[in-house]
Amino acid sequence: MNLTISVKQLGKKHPILQEKSIEIAASKAVISVNLLLHLVVEQQVNQFMASSFEIDDEDKTHLPKENYLPILIDTGKVSFGALYNQSKPDLARAQETAIQAFEDGMYAIFYGDDELLKLNQEIDLSENKTVTFIRLTFLAGSYW
Repeated sequence: MNLTISVKQLGKKHPILQEKSIEIAASKAVISVNLLLHLVVEQQVNQFMASSFEIDDEDKTHLPKENYLPILIDTGKVSFGALYNQSKPDLARAQETAIQAFEDGMYAIFYGDDELLKLNQEIDLSENKTVTFIRLTFLAGSYW
């Protein structure tokens, strides 16, 4: 089933990821938020594992385009396309981490204009609304 996702961060002008269509392995149109997170993480881990690792002596520098560089700087991560960590991610652990982060309020999920607040909340994917993940930023500091 195709799913359109967007990833944003509060206080940033440009979204980190805007309107990207991904294919998830959902067998039903009505699924829970818990299953949605599991399927999205599974798709992302599989996509990462399918990407190629550059392991050779040749120096291949993948410089970002000039108009894209300010967006990368705003997100706090400028990458050049090379993967330096060659360890494979653990799917079960990644799914567990995503669920725990949602429960801890590290990010919010919206389906269209509706905020998804609980893991057992059900959504109908046949409505073809955009799923938006918003990374929440916590304030740091002290009063004393």
